[in-house]
Order: sequence, then structure tokens, then C-alpha cells
Amino acid sequence: MRGTILLSHGSDASPDATKVSALAALAEARGWRAQRLDYREDDARGHAGSVAPRLARLNAAIAACDAPPVLVGSSMGAFVSALASLEHPVAGLFLMATPPAIPGVDDALGVRQDVPTLLVHGWRDEVCPIDGIVRFAGRHHLPLLALDDDHRLSRSLPAIERQFALFLDNLA
Repeated sequence: MRGTILLSHGSDASPDATKVSALAALAEARGWRAQRLDYREDDARGHAGSVAPRLARLNAAIAACDAPPVLVGSSMGAFVSALASLEHPVAGLFLMATPPAIPGVDDALGVRQDVPTLLVHGWRDEVCPIDGIVRFAGRHHLPLLALDDDHRLSRSLPAIERQFALFLDNLA
């Protein structure tokens, strides 16, 4: 077993969401243990209200790991994964459709500088316009893969899977 990957779905999604499920299967096929967290109960509190309970749930999952895990997240899952990286050692961050801020939440997006990170975003993201994540990536000197897709990134799943496999290979 190579290590643990904690996958966090977006708002109004589930642990069975397409991207999270596909990346979990890919990771497991490559010898990683994948755990998909379930935030549906937290999401009932609304976007701003779900951040603290999501973060608490993710922090508990990280604390239960034997070694620093890789965090994978989509949208709200990416936002809380990034915040968790500021509180705990993590082996890597693979963040998709990441909002640079959540209205009504004091915490802005941040990542620990020494953590291997890849940002994936859609040029046509209607929920989290790409300009904000481009500025964030530039300020933090992070790699950003911009795809011709919208917020769900559903048409880009094969490209995301290829990038995730490369990301994991580079961590091994």
C-alpha cells in the first residue's frame, strides 16, 4: 500500500460523485488506499455554514491516518482540502474547480507551500470563474491545468485522470 488518499466531493454532490469515484478507483488500482468522505449532512447547512463542519470531518480523517495523506477535492471539497493542509502535514493536494473564497467565510483559500499541489480548473467555470484561481496560482507559484470545460469538469474526466495518475507517480 502506497498511502492514503482522502477524497472530498463538492457541495450538493456525494461520495459517489463521478470525479471522486473515478479518481478513487484509479488510486486504488495504483496501490493507494482511497477514502471518500461524506459531507452531505454538512452541506445541508449551506455553503458558508458547511465549511467548518466539513473541515472538522476532514481533520478527523487526516488524524486517523498513519502517515500524511494525499488530499483530493472538487469545488467545496477542494477549498476545505486546501485549508486542512494548513493545519496538518499532507503528502499532496489535487484540487479541482477550487473557489478562491466562499462568501460568508472568513478563511480565504490557502495552501502549505511545501506540499506538492496541482490545481485543475475549467476555462468556462460559471460557479468559480477562472480569474480568481489564476491569481491564486500565480501568487503561490502553483501549477494550474486549465481545461476547456465548466465547473463540473465532466467533459474533461479522461484528462483529469491522466493528470492524477502522473501526480501520484510523482509522489511515489
